[in-house]
Amino acid sequence: MAAPEPEAPTTAPTRAKDHSPWNWLLFIPIVVPLIPVFFNGDSPRVFGFPRFYWLQLAFILLGVSTTTLVYQMTKKRGDR
Repeated sequence: MAAPEPEAPTTAPTRAKDHSPWNWLLFIPIVVPLIPVFFNGDSPRVFGFPRFYWLQLAFILLGVSTTTLVYQMTKKRGDR
């Protein structure tokens, strides 16, 4: 008597790929902090902080705002 055939493993359903052009905006907070000309100087100072320090905070705000914008523009309506 032959052994029963093993069942084929079931594959997990794959998520649909989102090819929205809005996703390209996510490169902005990655590429902009890599541009060295932004860090090449001490002035202008904001509240006494040199450019390097307040620019780091500005890059955080840029990343949060860009991510929020892309999320709002690409989320599917009706999904929770």
